[in-house]
Amino acid sequence: MANVLVFAETRAGELRKVALEAVTAARQLAEQSGGGQVHVVVAGAAGIGAKTAPLAEHGADLVLVLEHDGFAQYNPEALTATLAQRLASGYGYALFSATAQGRDLSPRVAARLGCGLAPDLTGFSVEGGAVVGQHFNMNGKTIATLTLTGSPAILSVRPAAFQPIPAPRPLATEAITSAADPMASRVKVVELKQGNTGKIDLNDAPVIVAGGRGLKAAEHFKLCEDLAEAFGNAAVGATRAVTDEGWRPHSDQIGQTGRNVSPNLYVAVGISGAIQHLAGMRTSKTIVAINKDKDAPIFKVADYGIVGDVFEVMPALTEAVKAAKAQG
Repeated sequence: MANVLVFAETRAGELRKVALEAVTAARQLAEQSGGGQVHVVVAGAAGIGAKTAPLAEHGADLVLVLEHDGFAQYNPEALTATLAQRLASGYGYALFSATAQGRDLSPRVAARLGCGLAPDLTGFSVEGGAVVGQHFNMNGKTIATLTLTGSPAILSVRPAAFQPIPAPRPLATEAITSAADPMASRVKVVELKQGNTGKIDLNDAPVIVAGGRGLKAAEHFKLCEDLAEAFGNAAVGATRAVTDEGWRPHSDQIGQTGRNVSPNLYVAVGISGAIQHLAGMRTSKTIVAINKDKDAPIFKVADYGIVGDVFEVMPALTEAVKAAKAQG
């Protein structure tokens, strides 16, 4: 039996969906290790403690609340010191989200403690006290199996690889203080710029409609936006070629050098399927590809393929989705 310490991400004073995914994964990790507890650290400015109920609803036994103006933005140095101090008190595991923030913070904590790190896992199990995790390798062409035998074992899980599952616990919170002065940190986040303001974040969207060069021009991305609007719970993504051309902001880029996503439904519009793009989306639950080239590599990973002109298929598909939703 070993307890799990989770870092719950926030943005603009609100819990992110990946925080609930991390708690769900931690609950599974605790149960596989013999029934340990899940303790969650959430950091933010004054008032963040009032936003923690969803953590208990998804399996947190104890929420450790770190409130300070110095945590209004991501504070890697103070968080590293605090998490390392907590982990040294006897936890068996630490779990992070494999987001931009988690990819920065988890190796800092691992280095501070001299512990092993298994990053960006899509699944794991506990075997004989060791964590055995799966991680995409070589741009997604192979799956590597990683084994962590030390304690604490530190791992991060890919966004959307674990869907939030209710596992209600009574809400128990404890106020904690930072192990380092957050106002004295050498690294400071001074501003957060978000793409797609007012729209669903790519990591939080259950449906993603992504476009590639097959759309031929920036203005034709309206086809993707119209389909996303018809779904109602979708975000619009893009390939690197598209963002390099300036058709979409780089925050929309999906792939090896962009965002890693795993939505329930991924609609690839005019995307050929370069390995760099596949590395960022191939864990999607269902993939639909639309391309006029029947030999496009994207069809090798697609669950459903439509060979046709995107300028004909997309309007028809959008109308079909609208009609289906109108019928309830």
